[in-house]
Amino acid sequence: MGVAEKLIASNRKAHHDYDILETYEAGLVLRGTEVKSLRDGRADLKDCYARIEREEAWLLGCHISPYTQGNRANHDPDRPRKLLLHRGEINRLLGKIMEKGLTLVPLRLYFKSGRAKVELGLARGRKLLDKRHVIREREARREMDRAVRERSRG
Repeated sequence: MGVAEKLIASNRKAHHDYDILETYEAGLVLRGTEVKSLRDGRADLKDCYARIEREEAWLLGCHISPYTQGNRANHDPDRPRKLLLHRGEINRLLGKIMEKGLTLVPLRLYFKSGRAKVELGLARGRKLLDKRHVIREREARREMDRAVRERSRG
């Protein structure tokens, strides 16, 4: 039986701007008001990225809106958040990022068994020409699927 996941936010633009080579799941170190705000679905991954500094993984630029019922102890919406990964995963990611010029992009933010998780993609940036090529391929695939459906109906 699978574990229930509740999607909070997804970064759909990441699949357009990057070629995703591998994905990793990481936990997040959060404050109480951040968790409550995430349960309300108030997060944005638009300009978000991950970085490894001093053998620790960090999520930067992720906007989690302040909790509406929060008091003066409310969190800073754009603060850096520590990612929870195994040491081996961090070392492997660091090696690939340094060697091949890849980057870590958050793809989606979700709850899994009541814990906030982020799916990170090890990605290579696409050039404008590549983006156009991918769009052209997608359109051609849709046309072929449409033709097959029309043929199977008649």
